[in-house]
Amino acid sequence: MPPKTNPLKLNPLQMKTLVLFQELARHPETATRMESGEVFLSALPHPHGNHFHVGHKVVLSKDATGLSNPSVWTVLERKGLIRASFPMAVTLTPTGLDYETGITDQILHGSDH
Repeated sequence: MPPKTNPLKLNPLQMKTLVLFQELARHPETATRMESGEVFLSALPHPHGNHFHVGHKVVLSKDATGLSNPSVWTVLERKGLIRASFPMAVTLTPTGLDYETGITDQILHGSDH
């Protein structure tokens, strides 16, 4: 039996925000890996115009509103996916790093500049 998609019943905004945290965790300029398996993010992006960059990927600002929404951070923390220090920093738990949202390709786009 395949694993259940979205077993924690995250809403679309929560899933988009988690995808962004997961992508930020892949880049050493925004993430610090800890021995515990968690990843600390202290450099959260700020949109310029209608988008921002994460590594070589582009994210539309409309898909990133959860980065500045304390309610989204609270839910992700309550579900054990992050430890939040809103709005300054976030720590992704191993569960948060491994959570399959199924929407990564819809949020992260190849960069043309």
